[in-house]
Amino acid sequence: MSPTKSPTVAVVAHRKKTLGAGLDRLRVLITEQDVGDLLWYEVGKSRKAPKKVRQALNEGAELVFVWGGDGMVQRCADVLAGSGVPMAILPAGTGNLFATNVGIPVDLEEAVRIGFHGRRERLDLGLLNGEHFAVMAGAGFEAEMIADVGGQAKQRLGKLSYVKAAVRHVGGPLVPMKIKVDGATWFEGEASCLLLGNVSTIAGGIEAFDDARPDDGWLEVGVATAKGPIQWGRVLGRMSAGRSDESPLVRISRARKVSARFGVPLTYELDGGERGRTSRLKVKVVPGGLTVCLPPDARP
Repeated sequence: MSPTKSPTVAVVAHRKKTLGAGLDRLRVLITEQDVGDLLWYEVGKSRKAPKKVRQALNEGAELVFVWGGDGMVQRCADVLAGSGVPMAILPAGTGNLFATNVGIPVDLEEAVRIGFHGRRERLDLGLLNGEHFAVMAGAGFEAEMIADVGGQAKQRLGKLSYVKAAVRHVGGPLVPMKIKVDGATWFEGEASCLLLGNVSTIAGGIEAFDDARPDDGWLEVGVATAKGPIQWGRVLGRMSAGRSDESPLVRISRARKVSARFGVPLTYELDGGERGRTSRLKVKVVPGGLTVCLPPDARP
C-alpha cells in the first residue's frame, strides 16, 4: 500500500494586509503541518487575486489559504465557487465580515489551525451580474456610502468611518425602482437603496438581516425608502436594536432570485468593493457554492 500523499496547499495573499506576525510567520506555521507542495502567491491589489487562484487550481491545489479582508475573500470565492476546493480564511483585512459571521477569529495561529483541522462546510454564495459575493451586495445609498469609505479611514475609524460616510449621503434623492423576487413584482416605487445579504452583519457592523444564514439556500433582500437624516436615523436606530424588519421605512424578504431595474444608473457593490454604475441587477443564490474551513463548533 502506497503512503497517503500530502496535500498541495496554496496561499493567495494581499501583501499590504497584516495579521499577527505576518506572512513570514504564516509560512512557518504552514510548513509545520503535513504539506506536500506549497504554492505561494502575493498580490498588491485584490483584483489581481483571481488569476493566482486559477493558477493554484491548475497546479493541483487542494486547500487555498486566503490572506486579506472581504475584498480578497470575494475575489477568490468568485474563482473557487463550484470547485469543491476548500477556502481557509486568514482575516487580515480592514473588513473581515465574512470571517466574523462564520466564526473565524482574527488570530493567525488559530486561523491556520482551522484551515488544516477545522471542518469543511459548504456555504451559499450570491451571484450578481455574473460575479459571486459572500457577504452582501447593494445599490444606491449603501453602495455610495461604502465607495466613500477609503481604506485608511476604514482602518483608522472602523464603524465611525461608515457613520461619517452615511451622514454625507443621507440627503441623496430617492430613485424609481422595480424589484422582482422569484419572478413576481415585490417592490415598485421610489427608494434610496437595495440591499442583498448572505449573512446577518454587514458593513459598519450593522445587523441588517436578523435571520440571515449562509447555509439556508436563500438570500435576504431589503429595500429602504428612507430619505434625509431624520428618517435614516430612525432606520439605523432600528438596525442597531436588531430588528430592522420592524421599520416602516424598510421592507425585507428573502429570495432565490432577484431582478431590479433603476430609473437612473446607480453605483453598486459586492462585499464592500465598488463596481461602478448600472441600471439593472440580476441576482441569484448559489446554494453550497463555496467550501469553507470552519471551527469545529462554529455554526454560521
